[in-house]
Amino acid sequence: MSQFDVTIIGSGPGGYVSAIRCAQLGFKTAIIEKYSTLGGTCLNVGCIPSKAMLASSHHYEELQHFADHGIEVKGDVKVNLEKMVARKQAVVDQTSGGVKFLMDKNKVTVFEGIGSFEDATHVKVTKNDGSSETIESKYIIIATGSKPSNLPFIKLDKERIITSTEALKLPEVPKHLVIIGGGVIGIELGQVYLRLGAEVSVVEFMDRIIPGMDSSLSKELTKVLKKQGMKFYVSHKVQSVDRKGKTVTVKAENAKGEVITLEGDYALVSVGRRPYTDGLNADKAGVKVTERGMVEVNDHLQTNVPNIYAIGDVVRGAMLAHKAEEEGVLVAEILAGQKPHIDYNLIPGVVYTWPEVAAVGKTEEQLKEAGVNYKAGSFPFKALGRARAGGDTDGFVKILADAKTDEVLGIHMIGARCADLIAEAVTAMEFRASAEDISRMSHAHPTYAEAIKEAALAATENRALHV
Repeated sequence: MSQFDVTIIGSGPGGYVSAIRCAQLGFKTAIIEKYSTLGGTCLNVGCIPSKAMLASSHHYEELQHFADHGIEVKGDVKVNLEKMVARKQAVVDQTSGGVKFLMDKNKVTVFEGIGSFEDATHVKVTKNDGSSETIESKYIIIATGSKPSNLPFIKLDKERIITSTEALKLPEVPKHLVIIGGGVIGIELGQVYLRLGAEVSVVEFMDRIIPGMDSSLSKELTKVLKKQGMKFYVSHKVQSVDRKGKTVTVKAENAKGEVITLEGDYALVSVGRRPYTDGLNADKAGVKVTERGMVEVNDHLQTNVPNIYAIGDVVRGAMLAHKAEEEGVLVAEILAGQKPHIDYNLIPGVVYTWPEVAAVGKTEEQLKEAGVNYKAGSFPFKALGRARAGGDTDGFVKILADAKTDEVLGIHMIGARCADLIAEAVTAMEFRASAEDISRMSHAHPTYAEAIKEAALAATENRALHV
């Protein structure tokens, strides 16, 4: 029987990063993955492929505006969805192969198969051919991730009524894509197909899209996407989703009790994700799992069984790849006797539409609810020289700071390059910067990052210079 210091079940961003860090710290490490490729949801059917599709569709959309920049493109410009999907898959394969390289480089033993507990120190690996082997491990980390959620009355056929997984490999551009759920995944994939020529309608139960983010970001993104042609039905509760041939009919009820009917050729069910612990047999190890399949952990990500930990989407908190990575490193370092920490308030959230949306810290709604006395400063991208030069003037940066101490409590932005700009905000808040601290930092001109400096100036006695 093979023996290891640490065994990780699941090779997503949390699992494989944890494996690397464990190996760096001198642990004999194994990782178990049920699929033939490493990387989990993020690398195979999530973050990476969706960004590849967003990038390809963004290039196509940019072509429509080349004339504004004095560039004339002659002849027909066509979308070849098959080649676009093939490119996406090539990016996925290369990235997943990179993870395999990292496992080999760090001498992490990879087992392909379904990992299930036999007891607190033994994991059975059931391979695709039906054979199995059992490995013994001093510590075990559960990193089994999540799967798309569904509504109980919706029957997913994965052909016309689909999840995000199928949406990444459609055989055609939909004529009318109806998206159930206005969260990050639905909005991102909606913009992909909107750019490629589909009519896109979004049905959202809450009163706004991206409801977990600051309401000002939701309002601005809605405005921009409407301008691009996306249709929204917020405060609508889906009642039924039915398919007949190539037509999918979605019925939803609004706040007044009125029922609307939307007909499309595809319906994307994007109502969040659920922790995935199917087949784990956690009960055999004595690990507590909630009715929703979430593994219960303490502040050190330790389960009720001392030698077993859990990270990523399978535990509480935001279902984000970078959150899982931080947790994977944290557990590895705890096992090595170190004292790592994670400030969950400073885990950024990003929507990779264009304009991009990003945020870290508290929203205005959260500060109001908590009774915090705060001040706010905003700066619009349309007042930014670099944004005008590039033609990307939608959006703004908003900084929220404590009214008395000036410490930054939240930074919220929508606009070009915000997915990258948010790192400055995280860095500043990690060091407990004040709005004045940021305002006195020199930012290169002309850059999109200047919007952060100007928003900080606006939050500091309304001192913004260029608006």
